[in-house]
Amino acid sequence: KIFQAVVSCIGGDGTIYIIPKLFETALNKLMVEIQNTFKGLGLLIPYCWKKGEACVVRGSDTLWYRAKIVEVSGSTLQVQYIDHGYIESIPQCHLYPTTFYTRIPPFCIPCQLYKTLPIGNFWQQDAVDYLQELLKNEEVEIHVKELPDNPWDKLSISLYFGGISLSSFMAYQKYCVAEDCQDIQKLGTFEGDLSPSYLLQPLPVPGETFPVTVTHLVSPKEVYICLDSSGNLTKPSATERAASCDSESLNKALKWCNKIVKTLPHLTNFKKELPCLAEYVDGLWYRAKLLSVTQLVPVQILVQFVDYGTYLVAPTSRLRHIPCHLLKYPVQAVRVLLAGFRPASDDKNVERIPYSPEWSLKALWTMVDCVEGKRLSASILTVSPEVTISLYGDDKNLVHLKLIEMGLAELDQ
Repeated sequence: KIFQAVVSCIGGDGTIYIIPKLFETALNKLMVEIQNTFKGLGLLIPYCWKKGEACVVRGSDTLWYRAKIVEVSGSTLQVQYIDHGYIESIPQCHLYPTTFYTRIPPFCIPCQLYKTLPIGNFWQQDAVDYLQELLKNEEVEIHVKELPDNPWDKLSISLYFGGISLSSFMAYQKYCVAEDCQDIQKLGTFEGDLSPSYLLQPLPVPGETFPVTVTHLVSPKEVYICLDSSGNLTKPSATERAASCDSESLNKALKWCNKIVKTLPHLTNFKKELPCLAEYVDGLWYRAKLLSVTQLVPVQILVQFVDYGTYLVAPTSRLRHIPCHLLKYPVQAVRVLLAGFRPASDDKNVERIPYSPEWSLKALWTMVDCVEGKRLSASILTVSPEVTISLYGDDKNLVHLKLIEMGLAELDQ
């Protein structure tokens, strides 16, 4: 059985507590009922608590939760939140004994990684801390491998995050030994003469109109677009559905890569077009490719973010090896030329685009205003020698008409 779940916590012994996504609605409904039943403070009169006894506990967020007594020691009790898994020491005044809701099974499931042996036969504290940092409150994919003999024992699972097996990843980090480590190859570096490359995005057929977003402008004529199925009011084509699915899966994989990026080695090979991960100015890491060395001391590398089309000059400290599994997703941004117009021959604006002086900066910024944040659509005219499209604004008019009105471009028949 395979299902999606949220990791609620990691136990001190490495137990992974998960809440299946299918349980979320029922758990939220129960939580509302508990809040309506229990109000105010906990039990203020003396009470003889017993290990294993059911109770409700008032958490640090002032909400009441189902719990059970794990250990009794003086005025402080150790309790486990049965719907989330974590254990805390709580003063008695924040607890209340109850038999309410005891017939409802716990919503969280304790799990262990299938055929995975921690180094030293138990999960070391640094491994537990790392699991907690990596997984807490994150949505993951669970593959059930083995049911426990006792229904209260741990479920044996394979856990996947961003397309990577947790067992393989922890084995790669030397925290454990896993019987099935096939995913380690996805995390490994490229060796020998292997020259990895990105897959190209399949395009809709010429003549078909499809929604797009513009992610980067090189000039008013040359832009990068992404297929945008969310903006399609009609039934999306197979190409658009595939692009949307790829984009969603890629975003999840990149989210996880950002969490483990410090474990990925720095680049030592600076071959042109080499795929890599690069850190953008927002502090996040994205897929990129190397273009050229712009400076030797200190070394500065020009890279292009392949899913947006944007460029950045970065030091080597902001470049990392890209895990192999990120190469299976096609690049999201496609370079295209816009048809139907050319630079105005009588454009008197002095400020020009340095790398494309036939265009004025005013024309570029006007085009930015025409496409930024807009719901656009496109139709492919040619795919060779370069992809050429007609680009329409949210008013269904060609976007370049604004430039022609302002005398910044002219029609190109």
